[in-house]
Amino acid sequence: MTKLMNISTRTVSLLLIAGSLAVGALADDNDAVLSSTLIGSIPGQVIGGVTSGGLPWAVSHGRVTLNANGNVRLDVTGLILPSLGTTGPITEVSASLVCGGSGGTVAATTAAVALSPAGDARIHDKISVPASCIAPVVLVRIAAVNGTPLAQPGAFIAATGFNNTSTDDDSKKHDSADQF
Repeated sequence: MTKLMNISTRTVSLLLIAGSLAVGALADDNDAVLSSTLIGSIPGQVIGGVTSGGLPWAVSHGRVTLNANGNVRLDVTGLILPSLGTTGPITEVSASLVCGGSGGTVAATTAAVALSPAGDARIHDKISVPASCIAPVVLVRIAAVNGTPLAQPGAFIAATGFNNTSTDDDSKKHDSADQF
């Protein structure tokens, strides 16, 4: 009986810890001031004084969330140059918050993280968020080329936004927050 009681106590403790973590994650999502999908860049774009890369980029799946306290969570898979099927020489990326839309300015930038050759990266960082930010945009920027870090983040290769290329079947894959 004592052994069963110890197992039950451990199970309850683990469930309480898991529940606390889940509630914390939900609270972070509810606290979001920006939550968006990511799309690849097209040459010739300028957002917040930052130019896009010289070739088109594509994103298989990307999402970014920014909370009022400055926590940035950016997850991207398949951020590649379609012409190569890889990231080419780009080995690290960072994320920049732009306030004021395409004519705005960069308000803050995260630390750089690795970008896998398949185009996968995760940025979980904290930035300084301004008191107000009209027309916020998050840019995914080049931070290292061939393993050599840049002194300052370079061109952007993805940004918050959407492609209007989904089919009716695609809309069933998204949660209600993605629907209008």
